[in-house]
Amino acid sequence: MLVLCSNGLSSKEILSHINDMVSHCKTAALVVTADNEYKESNYHVSRCVSELESLNLKVDIFDLDKQPADLLLDYDVVEFIGGNPYYLLHSIRENNATEILKDIAINRILIGWSAAAFVFSPTLELVNCYSPEMNFLGLTDLRGLSLTQVQVLPHYNKFLSRFDKFEEKCCIYEKEYNVSVIRINDGEGVFIDEEIYVCKL
Repeated sequence: MLVLCSNGLSSKEILSHINDMVSHCKTAALVVTADNEYKESNYHVSRCVSELESLNLKVDIFDLDKQPADLLLDYDVVEFIGGNPYYLLHSIRENNATEILKDIAINRILIGWSAAAFVFSPTLELVNCYSPEMNFLGLTDLRGLSLTQVQVLPHYNKFLSRFDKFEEKCCIYEKEYNVSVIRINDGEGVFIDEEIYVCKL
């Protein structure tokens, strides 16, 4: 199961929908790699840990930059927090984590929000329309992990007023790449298994 969120398991709707799916699960890893500056000190971490613990999961903080990626296979649920999508993609490649994450998405539960939601999709080209300055590593290969063909645009309502021509740029992207982007607000998510379920507030 793959879950793409805007800002984590941050609503009753999402927690309620995922609750039955994790009834057999015992452990979770919260991966902080995407925040290349603050890591485990990211201000979302305590909230995310509490959300996972509310599902009766024992939670460990995990960083691909410090721990072997294959250790993620020891967990029933793996959640990636937001941060810098370019840095996260780079770290996943550098640490040979792509196939491991594919395995987790198929056989366990993999949750990615904000930056990770972009990385788990086929490409970072959409986020590159808005925030190319985040690519301080100078990545030229913006192909994502393609864990799904679904593409989401997180923080939609919040960013409508923050970015100039936010919706217009998304429409141009959809037309150029012949895709349909699912716009999601904080507290919303997309559940992808054999079917696709969009959890809206």
